[in-house]
Amino acid sequence: MQAFADPSIKGIFATIGGDDSIRLLPDLDLNVIRNNPKIFLGYSDNTISHLVCYKAGLTSFYGPSIMVEFAENSGMFPYMVQSLRKTLFSSEKIGEVKPDTDGWTVERLDWADPANQQIKRKLNPPTGWKFLQGHGVRRGHLMGGCIEVFDWARGTEIFPENWQDAILFLETSEEAPPPETVARTLRVLAAMGILSRLSGILFGRPGGEVPVEKFKAYDKAILQVVNQEEGLTDLPVITHMDFGHTSPMFVLPYGLQAGIDVESERFSILENAVTD
Repeated sequence: MQAFADPSIKGIFATIGGDDSIRLLPDLDLNVIRNNPKIFLGYSDNTISHLVCYKAGLTSFYGPSIMVEFAENSGMFPYMVQSLRKTLFSSEKIGEVKPDTDGWTVERLDWADPANQQIKRKLNPPTGWKFLQGHGVRRGHLMGGCIEVFDWARGTEIFPENWQDAILFLETSEEAPPPETVARTLRVLAAMGILSRLSGILFGRPGGEVPVEKFKAYDKAILQVVNQEEGLTDLPVITHMDFGHTSPMFVLPYGLQAGIDVESERFSILENAVTD
């Protein structure tokens, strides 16, 4: 609240994630956020803070944290730097977002060992994005976060209400919740009448130590609910995307209009996120 209220502060970048931002709710003043719009950037447990910002009418940014991504061993990943520049340092429309072609990692090096600061994390071969299903061109406002934390917000005053034509983005944490957890969460969203109102679903590459050969299990779980149980066969679903608990990542601005072109396999953010 102090950082939002201070006019000399232009942006707030989360240091890291965690698991207890939900405890902040009684101490937050939406009017302070609403009357002092500025950049808020972070992911994982910061999903709660993003939903607070959205409730206050502020576009915030689901993206890198200081200790993990900005402090990347041997320098930040170019893919992420490019996304940050296009999103936060330009007033132009963000435009098409493409898959990273250099590779990805979830390798964890002990931060307490100074020697590790000079060791680059090993990259796995790029997986590309997978367009699981859907037809045509769809557009809608972006909403979502880390699937575990997003679920914690259900029933609170900050849980989003405007789901008509939204594009839901979700990803799993470094705790690597199994595909069954993803399916159960989607079933709850279906029961709430949310899935049937969406324009699309974006799913990040599974976080944690999940072997590539098990990615298909998450795809299967998503299709089980969206396609087979709910019959939403035309709803675009993209998986294995470069956001969330794998590195590098691109930035997702809450509330901005995005577009999915299934036939050409393109995803774009259709607005600018900041102004001069």
